[in-house]
Amino acid sequence: MRRLSPPSSGPYVPPVPERELTVVSADGSRIHTELHGPEDAPAVVLAHGWVCSTAFWAPVLRALSADHRVIVYDQRGHGRSPAPGPGGYSTEALADDLVAVMEAALPPGRRAVLAGHSMGAMTLMAAADRPVLRERAAAAVLCSTGASRLVDRSRVVPLRSPWARARVHRLLLGSRAPLGPVTPLSRRLVRYVTMGPGTDPATVEVGARILHACPRAVRAGWGRVLFGLALDARIGQLTMPTAVIVGTADRLTPPEHAYALAAALPRCTGLVELPGLGHMTPLEDPEAVTGVIRGLVEEYGTSRETDLTPSRESGPTAAAEAGHTAVEAKEQTA
Repeated sequence: MRRLSPPSSGPYVPPVPERELTVVSADGSRIHTELHGPEDAPAVVLAHGWVCSTAFWAPVLRALSADHRVIVYDQRGHGRSPAPGPGGYSTEALADDLVAVMEAALPPGRRAVLAGHSMGAMTLMAAADRPVLRERAAAAVLCSTGASRLVDRSRVVPLRSPWARARVHRLLLGSRAPLGPVTPLSRRLVRYVTMGPGTDPATVEVGARILHACPRAVRAGWGRVLFGLALDARIGQLTMPTAVIVGTADRLTPPEHAYALAAALPRCTGLVELPGLGHMTPLEDPEAVTGVIRGLVEEYGTSRETDLTPSRESGPTAAAEAGHTAVEAKEQTA
């Protein structure tokens, strides 16, 4: 497995964990897990997306770990978690891994705010029917994601024919072609596919390094899972307060996915749209994503009671207000 060469300085340097765990999932897969921040602080669990790793969360993690107990883990086959064997690629496996991490890293009786990006948010949806998630999740964040029809709605390849566009996207998702070294051309491709047009070069460089570090067999294995994704029925089972975040220039999971999620969630606390941002929102604007997570922690993270009553949130919440403040700040500086 290729290793990511992290930056040597700046906000993209992953902090040193307070503790590391090797969590064993239901099928025996070993999941690399890290614990950051004060042990008695409010807990947050971060789940990264396709072809990423714990390094993807570095800017958010650095901001949160000062006053939160932050749990991050490498999805199977990514980062320091070994690739699964045959049959180990599925949304149920993702759910198993998340449940195993929560049971191993959260002390008994503790609840956490869960935040997932892209495939990480799909992991939350896949685990929505698991008792552990219902009992231990105080709130959730679905960031730059969708529940189904990914190849149909993607805007990466601008073909007029919906059939041809979906076919090309399907081929790209399942491709085992090597990505090779990070070059000026690959940086341009990473920016085009995954980020907004105004993303700064340092962010593009880090994103390219992370994506290129993922083994191609793992990339293809999870890509095949994504083009058959069908999690719409699970959305209604996410009964905890849940925020949705999307970049308005997201080509991989365009805003229509976020609109559908916000409409279907039983307790949506708000939809935060980040103008001009692409798919990698936690890298492109970590302050906005961190603000939404903090808002949910402040409003729901300290409660020890499990409320499974599906009811639409009335009025603005701290999470929505934090997100909209971040959007307004970005618009003022644009």
